[in-house]
Amino acid sequence: MIEKFGISAGKVWSVLDENGKQEIKALKKATKLTDKDLYAALGWLGREEKIVIETEEKDIFISLS
Repeated sequence: MIEKFGISAGKVWSVLDENGKQEIKALKKATKLTDKDLYAALGWLGREEKIVIETEEKDIFISLS
């Protein structure tokens, strides 16, 4: 399971590196991850302090730190 989280985190990181700041729905679509895998990947990257999570009104945006 840990390996799967790492692979998902790599997908998220790659999309953010290529495209910059992403709204969470766009990030999910770009990575083609399930909700569970996306949030696990965000948790992994967040724990490593590699992402920034911002809210603008009701939208959640993710970017690399």
